[in-house]
Amino acid sequence: MQGGSLVVCLRMRRSVAALGFAVVGLGASIASFVDYFAAAPAFCAETGCATVRESAWAQPLGIPMPVLGVAFYLAAIALAFVDLPRLRRTLAITGAAWAVLLIVLQAFVIHAWCKLCLIADPAAIGYAVLVLAGAKPLRLTLPRLLAVAPALAMIVGVLALWSRGQPAPSLPDGTPAFVAQAQVPGTLTIVEIVDFECPFCRRMQDRLAAAIGDAKRPVRIVRKMMPLPGHPHAMPAALAYCCAELQGKGDAMAEALFAAAPEDLTPEGCEKIAARIGCDPERYRRDLARAETRIAADMAEVRAADVHSLPTLFIGGERIVGASKSTAELTAMLASAR
Repeated sequence: MQGGSLVVCLRMRRSVAALGFAVVGLGASIASFVDYFAAAPAFCAETGCATVRESAWAQPLGIPMPVLGVAFYLAAIALAFVDLPRLRRTLAITGAAWAVLLIVLQAFVIHAWCKLCLIADPAAIGYAVLVLAGAKPLRLTLPRLLAVAPALAMIVGVLALWSRGQPAPSLPDGTPAFVAQAQVPGTLTIVEIVDFECPFCRRMQDRLAAAIGDAKRPVRIVRKMMPLPGHPHAMPAALAYCCAELQGKGDAMAEALFAAAPEDLTPEGCEKIAARIGCDPERYRRDLARAETRIAADMAEVRAADVHSLPTLFIGGERIVGASKSTAELTAMLASAR
């Protein structure tokens, strides 16, 4: 009898722990959901979080990742009280496999880590381990059901305190809306108006890259496309950049495009560059229509901001026009920018 009671007790503990992992994962997914759809991130505003949110993997099949996370964990919580063992195991295995994939992508593809993902993904793995180890459904009672809501609220509250981002930087009056929207708390954002064939833009790149390398703080670049009509290869290059960015390879593509000879920036040449940096060729071709829409929107925003010369950079909210700044001057501006 004692052995049987011990087995029952262990199974009960596994069941409660599995439910706990699901509630923790749901809390992290809700926090991530808020950050994805709010005007500014409230939970995870650091550089890595922003990089993960902006990557192509943030919206598989066009569905924001936090939506999938919330749906998964709600299903896991519901199945904690329902005797459907095969469905529970299938959900647990699928969720754990997906979580492992996301961890691998952050480590080896995106090269950035999101705090909330590092809670939600291991929670899915822990949930799967317990389900496969024999966690059984709990008897649905009102106290147990009511305990889920305050536990979830407490987890979200703790996450808000733990991962609270720094306040957004203050910008000068008249800063273009697209520059203000690009800012990420805790990170210096450079907004660059780009024509990849423009000789002056190309001249600026080595100096800018060197200045960023010397920066003593996190720096990210947001690029707005402005292919000038006088540069026949600027549009194919802009399309290539946008397609690569959708696959999480925008920085690598920008570096490759600026390094290539202008006459090589034909549609065919740009597709070869995309393949060389690891883009999926089929997806690259499918995304060309989306890229055209993106470029049209970028050009409208840039014109509305009264940008007439390239290169034009916004370091924080400060506008820099032309390629006359030296590496030392750019480094000093990065150091002093808010």
